[in-house]
Amino acid sequence: MKSRLNPAAWVMFTSLVIDLIGFTIILPLMPKLLDHYSLTGGASISFLESTVKTLQETLNIPEKFNSVMTGGVLGSLFSFLQFLASPLAGCLSDCYGRKPALLVSMVGIAASYALWVVSDNFILFVLARAVGGISKANVSLATAVMADITDSATRAKAMALVGVAFAIGFIIGPVTGAAFSAWGIDSNEGNWWFWPAMFSLTLTVINFGFLSVFFKESLPKEKRAKSLQLSQTWNLVNPVSLFKFQLADGISKKDLEKLKVLGRVYFLFLFLFSGLEYTLTFLTHLRFNYNAAQQGKMLLFIGLLMAFFQGGLVRRVKPGKEKMLALIGLGVIIPSFVVVGLSNSATALYFGLALYSLGSAIVIPCLTAMTAAYGRADQKGAVIGTLRSLGALARAFGPLLSSFVFFVFGAGPCYCIGAVGLILPFVLLRQSPL
Repeated sequence: MKSRLNPAAWVMFTSLVIDLIGFTIILPLMPKLLDHYSLTGGASISFLESTVKTLQETLNIPEKFNSVMTGGVLGSLFSFLQFLASPLAGCLSDCYGRKPALLVSMVGIAASYALWVVSDNFILFVLARAVGGISKANVSLATAVMADITDSATRAKAMALVGVAFAIGFIIGPVTGAAFSAWGIDSNEGNWWFWPAMFSLTLTVINFGFLSVFFKESLPKEKRAKSLQLSQTWNLVNPVSLFKFQLADGISKKDLEKLKVLGRVYFLFLFLFSGLEYTLTFLTHLRFNYNAAQQGKMLLFIGLLMAFFQGGLVRRVKPGKEKMLALIGLGVIIPSFVVVGLSNSATALYFGLALYSLGSAIVIPCLTAMTAAYGRADQKGAVIGTLRSLGALARAFGPLLSSFVFFVFGAGPCYCIGAVGLILPFVLLRQSPL
């Protein structure tokens, strides 16, 4: 008999799609936003730009690469704050339930978009991003919900559904953002970002209402953790404790060792992958002179392929085969970055992006499904929250390192170095007895 997903999985899928459309709208707008705040001035952005310019002049680097480094610094802020918040949200949801934690997260995300609506200066914009980073625990919580309502037969399918939601978000959101960007270029209004920000805010309000009505608590009171120990607070933000999965107290030693391996693989992959992913739009802008519309089309291509691979491949993976599929994904994504980094034509670029889409569609859902298999019901939030926090930590520092390598050496060396580095998580996963 074919295993069917719990209806709550589709509720979470719909919520994630709504959320990720709003979240990704800003991606093609970021260069224009930075240009706007640079032109309008302000002490904070002037200090950041002058610091980057001093570094550029000291290292004798072409000035056109300055935006890469500036964007890298801002791009890391959001993920660093998410790194701080995700495990805490997971632990709180283990004690008080998934639904209250999800709704609180939605309120915070809405507040961040409301700040973006009125961000007529750089400080307000940074504050909006900071509030969003602290509040962005809903993806981690959604993954914990999927772990609550699945078993070994349906877990990979549910995690693939999370991946499909990301793919759909990256299909619709950037294209919508590109349309807003094109409209903003032709608009003479000073606050041209008002409508994309308001659109994201509206989606979040709708999402709050949707979850309030349709999501039924997935963690019954009798399965919840009895209390959140204050002694755990340091473990929530201590990278050493996170790599040891110390929040998941009570897991057998054998399973804990496997979680540690998965945590290292997950971190190393996302540390390198996120940095190269973040600099992709800078590569196409500098090498191929892509505008916002062309960037949107490129992200649409990636999103469509990811949705196809996740819906047609990852959702069909049999229990116990997740490791093999993750290795295939890692094996494909390594050459993809070499092809993209060395591409000198749109044909070569899109061939590399096709490989990239296949690899990125596979690796994260499979690693997440493998991790979600460990721990009791009252530990799932802590386990998944820790994994997501390791990912956020990787995304906080990965773009900084890649942006710096791109800034100093250029796109080709940056992507080739990243591809070589990705061999490490491949070997680590392959040799582990998972």
